Amino acid sequence: MRATRVDINWHPDLSIFASESFLKAVGDEYGWIGGMDDSGKLRCVLPYTVIRKAIFRMVRFRVETIPLGEELEFEAEKSFLNSAVDYLRSTGADMIIPATTNTIFRTYPDGAIAAPYGSYVIDLKQDEKTLWSNISKTYRKNINKANRMGVRIKSGIEHLDTAYRMVRDTFKRSALPFMGYDAFKRYIAGLGENVKVLIADYEGSVQSCTVFPFSDYCAYAVYGGSIPETVTGSMKLVQWEAMRLFRGIGVKRFDLVGGRINPEKKSKADGIVTFKQKLGAELVHGYMWKYSIHSLKYAVYKLAVRLLRGGDIVDHERHKLP
Repeated sequence: MRATRVDINWHPDLSIFASESFLKAVGDEYGWIGGMDDSGKLRCVLPYTVIRKAIFRMVRFRVETIPLGEELEFEAEKSFLNSAVDYLRSTGADMIIPATTNTIFRTYPDGAIAAPYGSYVIDLKQDEKTLWSNISKTYRKNINKANRMGVRIKSGIEHLDTAYRMVRDTFKRSALPFMGYDAFKRYIAGLGENVKVLIADYEGSVQSCTVFPFSDYCAYAVYGGSIPETVTGSMKLVQWEAMRLFRGIGVKRFDLVGGRINPEKKSKADGIVTFKQKLGAELVHGYMWKYSIHSLKYAVYKLAVRLLRGGDIVDHERHKLP
């Protein structure tokens, strides 16, 4: 498989994170890398962005390799990723940093630093009765209780500022950084009409929220937040009503975005995974990875991330790689 730059040709049956408007909003440079087989047929594409900071040119993927037509064989994808690294090296990239957590690769290139990772996905092509029955009994009770208490789900871009503050504060309580308001607005603007903001309102008080980028291919629960003490079932009700909404407009998948593999029992990561499983989602297992192209600049990046955050997601999870 040979990697080469190709024109962006996005349509709604592809992830919204592959669209030109989104890539332009979140990257200083962006494009699609295409994978050509020996006959010259385009077999797959890999959207990418380049983030420029000081002397660094860092590549970040916003979605995994996208096969075109027939499924891409495992070895063919690995060959493509090897060639994609060579292509990015030729463009002057210094490193490939870990992708966004919705991006789960089936494999990774030779020489990459990789870690097992996954995402929890629900098939929205199922009927609503099946989706409901797949949710755990306890969670169904919680959702019904929230409904009986008068928690109401509202959808609209007018709730965006409220959602931003709630997500930012939720991250802060976990000592995690979250993007600034201007960056968040650019992110949302890049999605155009392909984003929905859902909030759970109880007697005029917003309890929980989630921001959902989407296309016909998939809806992603990318950013969610809650107040410290919520009405029981509020966030579960947000996710359930989102499933119903997206299924109703023909979206095929519902991605609860990211999950660590075999997290420590009773840890926060374990609680997040349990939440997603009990909503009826199934684990899609794969990898996150990063790659050093310019060794000196990568060493500086690695040291900076270790000092600022104790390492990135690959550093934290790579010990689980067999």
